[in-house]
Amino acid sequence: MRSVIWSFPTVLCLMSGIPALAQDQVRVNPTDPQPTCTMCPGTYIPSSEIEGYANKALAEKLLDQQMRDIDIGKAHIGIGRVHRGRLDRPAPDSVAEHDQISEVYHVLSGAATLVLGPDIVNRQRRPATLRTVVEFNGPGNNGSEVRGGIAYDIKAGDVVVIPAGTGHWFTRIEDHIDYLMVRIDPDKVTPLKSEAQSQEYLSKPAPRGE
Repeated sequence: MRSVIWSFPTVLCLMSGIPALAQDQVRVNPTDPQPTCTMCPGTYIPSSEIEGYANKALAEKLLDQQMRDIDIGKAHIGIGRVHRGRLDRPAPDSVAEHDQISEVYHVLSGAATLVLGPDIVNRQRRPATLRTVVEFNGPGNNGSEVRGGIAYDIKAGDVVVIPAGTGHWFTRIEDHIDYLMVRIDPDKVTPLKSEAQSQEYLSKPAPRGE
């Protein structure tokens, strides 16, 4: 009879039921840097859904809404839709700052004056139980003004990048401003929100509270 000698790695593969080649196929171009989000799907948000959030903001007098919160491996990415009405002068202590989450605005319509800067006067810790803190932009502070801040007149088509820790302060809004919000959350402090959760949110009145 012919004897058969099995190597230890081969025995392990047979025992696990996984071919040795399949283990290598998990890695894409094994000698190259690997994707930081392994086999992650893409996310598509149709314009009809974005419009649904716009309509809901007007109908229910909502300011900020989170459409999705997506795990991209090393971070979460939040996609929000924000509507702000006319503002002749800033409300007291309306400077906002987020400790861990950076934001990108893409202005869809309207115009406003937005002041940016890291030197925030009269910092006040935002309550950890606020809905916006828990679900949208994580822990941070409010303040009374931005010392040495730069004022930008922003309008439809403009993009604004606000790093974590930078104060942002609307001091004037002509009639309204609507913008798409991208929140970059490397510490994953905000909860994920799927398409199904988004549709459920749109199907009934939104929770109230800040």
